[in-house]
Amino acid sequence: MKKILIFICLLETALTAFAREFQVNITPDGEASLTVFLPSTDVATGRAIVCCPGGGYSNLMMDYEGTDWADYFNNKGVALCVLKYRMPEGNRQIPISDAYAAMKMVRDSAEVWHINAHDVGIMGFSAGGHLASTVSTHAPMELRPDFSILFYPVITMQYKQTHHGSVDNFLGNEKDSTKVVNDFSNDKAVRKHLTPPAAVFLANDDDIVPILENGVAYFSAMHKVGNHCALYAYPSGGHGFGMKKNFRYHEQMLSDLDDWLAYLPSPKNHAVRVACIGNSITDGSGIFMRDIFGYPAQLQKKLGNGYIVKNFGVGGRTMLQKGDYPYMKEQAWKDAQGFLPDIVVIKLGTNDSKPKNWKYGSEFATDMQSMLDTLKALPSHPRIILTTPIPALNATGTISQEALTAEICPIIKKMAKKNKCELIDFQTLFQPTEGMMSNDGIHPTTKGAGQMAEIVYQHITSKNKKIK
Repeated sequence: MKKILIFICLLETALTAFAREFQVNITPDGEASLTVFLPSTDVATGRAIVCCPGGGYSNLMMDYEGTDWADYFNNKGVALCVLKYRMPEGNRQIPISDAYAAMKMVRDSAEVWHINAHDVGIMGFSAGGHLASTVSTHAPMELRPDFSILFYPVITMQYKQTHHGSVDNFLGNEKDSTKVVNDFSNDKAVRKHLTPPAAVFLANDDDIVPILENGVAYFSAMHKVGNHCALYAYPSGGHGFGMKKNFRYHEQMLSDLDDWLAYLPSPKNHAVRVACIGNSITDGSGIFMRDIFGYPAQLQKKLGNGYIVKNFGVGGRTMLQKGDYPYMKEQAWKDAQGFLPDIVVIKLGTNDSKPKNWKYGSEFATDMQSMLDTLKALPSHPRIILTTPIPALNATGTISQEALTAEICPIIKKMAKKNKCELIDFQTLFQPTEGMMSNDGIHPTTKGAGQMAEIVYQHITSKNKKIK
């Protein structure tokens, strides 16, 4: 009996060393499902990809745009989850809901499947690329992928600029609605910081989905706002090369994907989540490729892969709800909450100092309290760090250093004390020397953003601070 038990234990141990394949239903009737390919435990990295095959939203190419990719990813320690989604037949919410459910299932199963819930990407081909880019640009934060891989994707829903069948099937009777067409032309839905990094693969001679209005347009939209994105365009190959080995540039394509995936940051499992909330200074206004050189990005580099730093900055925004552009009315505020941060760094107040906004200054503390109460109520119970605005060297745009010094900074300090929040006093700690500020005297350069990142880094990692 003892020998039998030992044999069973050894067998179970051996089985976990090999890749596993199984299917789980997304819908009760099984019409939508995930075929999951888990890598062997000895090579598993924790990274996972939800794969959306193409087919013009009328059928699915489940092999060369789906299951044929399993060995490639599993050999790299990446789990592949191939989504069989239902066809829209004019109701776009059907495939979207399936894709959302797939993202949720993978993240909810992270512990059991040995997946890192913060390293889950999405991959899509042709119309599946449209679905993948829709999830990347429209999904709530908790369902949004951490990266996207798009092969010859349908991006726009402009009828004359894309695959007609995809538009007909996805939008149905609403294909002539300007609003709906614009809403799901996903190059128009890209948002700085909040749309995940992407790699786009296509062939120059694609005669099915015009590359300039689709794959190239998505890359251009990402580049324009400073998001991480790569574009790989091959001289020939047409449409639908997928994992076909007769594609002339097959090996080069796989090598390009290898390099991109290797470059893509991979956070540790259960990494500490840091949300940077703020205005254009947090956003990185004036800094080239702000998702690389802005202060939150530089903070990420300093903290390393034990942390996930997200930039939720929006230019021109105020703490004041009656200000010209209130932060708490922005999608970024909703996304910051959906991120379920462990640490929140709040840097607002600069734009509140403008006379047209500060006439409502008596409500600044009340509005800040509303923000703090919302954050305190999050399930993650984040550590909240309030900061004073950095010094305004010029009165450009009517921003008032006098109002910052005499009124706004004292209120922020009082609110930090009242709510037992931590405080970073940028007004005194940030020392703008030569080359640290742009010509407007308001926005830091890359060098100035580096000093901000260092100040926040030192505060977060201080031995006297409790880190969750």
